Amino acid sequence: MRVNRIEPRVRRGLWLWLLLLLTATVVTSTALPGVAARPPSWEPAGRGTPVPPVARTWPVGPVGTRPAVLRGWEPPATVYGRGHRGVDLAAPPGTTVRAIAAGRVSFAGRVAGRGVVSVELTGTGAPPLRTTYEPVRASVRKGDEVAAGGVVGTVEPTGSHCTAACVHWGLLRGETYLDPLSVLPPWLLRRGPSRLLPLHGVPLR
Repeated sequence: MRVNRIEPRVRRGLWLWLLLLLTATVVTSTALPGVAARPPSWEPAGRGTPVPPVARTWPVGPVGTRPAVLRGWEPPATVYGRGHRGVDLAAPPGTTVRAIAAGRVSFAGRVAGRGVVSVELTGTGAPPLRTTYEPVRASVRKGDEVAAGGVVGTVEPTGSHCTAACVHWGLLRGETYLDPLSVLPPWLLRRGPSRLLPLHGVPLR
């Protein structure tokens, strides 16, 4: 008699457990419309993430000129996949590194033995766009306000992953990596090194 009283409760428990298991299986195997199968913060190509062209200068090189791009942005297909999450710009050790736009220094220190400076760009939404530069010997501290073109440090002689001397320039919104060149307006992106042209018919004074 005791066994008969327990049996219905056991049976109900088994049915409840099977129902929960089936529900969990359906939820985890059904993708919601518009939701990728990767972590929500990961957008390898930056699609759907608007980037305003707020830059007023390149991070390195003579003001108003374009430095050589040694390696471009190569977004990996997955979070931990191989790729290049930024742009490498030719810059010998000691080269001045500037903020591309006005902002606030969110980090200035060392990461894995390399000097890193990060600047949150003013007026670029929430979360704000954040640029990073490495390897850089910082001349600013966390919390400092910087203007467009303001010096944030100099290129360090060691710690670069480039075959030639360079500075790695990155761009993020939150945890999403973006192409740093996308913040450059067309006039700045196209502008090359300045050249002196001969003068004809211009009086010398």
